[in-house]
Amino acid sequence: MKMTRTPLPWLLLSLCLLSVAACARDRDCMPQVRDGWVRMPPGPMAGAMPMMAGFGRIENRCPMPATIVSASSPAFGDISVHETRIVDGVSRMRPVPDLRIAPDDAAVLKPGGLHLMLMQPRAPLKAGSRVAVAFKLQDGRTVLGEFVVRGASAPE
Repeated sequence: MKMTRTPLPWLLLSLCLLSVAACARDRDCMPQVRDGWVRMPPGPMAGAMPMMAGFGRIENRCPMPATIVSASSPAFGDISVHETRIVDGVSRMRPVPDLRIAPDDAAVLKPGGLHLMLMQPRAPLKAGSRVAVAFKLQDGRTVLGEFVVRGASAPE
């Protein structure tokens, strides 16, 4: 029985092509924003408040980590990711400059934890409005998310 051998250069070329295809597939994989919502300030402050908070989930079902480095929206002058923590019995909020989401994991934005600070609204918002937010990834790509505005008394 005669065995045929695949020449080494063809084998290496095949492996390289498979690797390039896998990298392209990984590059096309994008995190997704789910269940996004913005909390309206309570009562008479609702229209005059210079900031609001945004919540939801940013899921990364990709095989590579994703790092969010900034966020923006036409509806707000400034958006940043913040985290609230209890330090020595006191609730403290701090900015999160880079939000890394591991493969097959999610960043959960919720009251009392990670959240978006939506500052300087460009127009009054009302319950039921939708806000588009663009999240810039470290690799230069952009993930778009939609956030529904809820009244201050709406359930979390």
